[in-house]
Amino acid sequence: MNRTEFIIATAIILFVAFCTGWFANWLIHRFKRVSQADVDQLEKMSQELHEAEETRDQAITYLQQREAELTNQLAQTEAELSAAMEGLREARHEAEDLRSWIERHHTGTA
Repeated sequence: MNRTEFIIATAIILFVAFCTGWFANWLIHRFKRVSQADVDQLEKMSQELHEAEETRDQAITYLQQREAELTNQLAQTEAELSAAMEGLREARHEAEDLRSWIERHHTGTA
């Protein structure tokens, strides 16, 4: 093999290696390429997720407000119940006092 044949053989090998590398690069980019439809779908999903998070935050805020209202209402109801029970105890005590007064008064006149 003389010098010219060696140079031609080397050039062919390098050209084949270059073509193989270029083809491999083209294949990789072909499969990795993201279509505009995929990008649009991802953007739509992102927007829907953002809206869902906002709705969730609003629901949490509403539930916290409602819980505070119900807790306040429960505390008021318990206070009213306590006052009513105290009033009932006083009324029973007063009724018992009146009964005993009537019995004493009734037995004293009889």
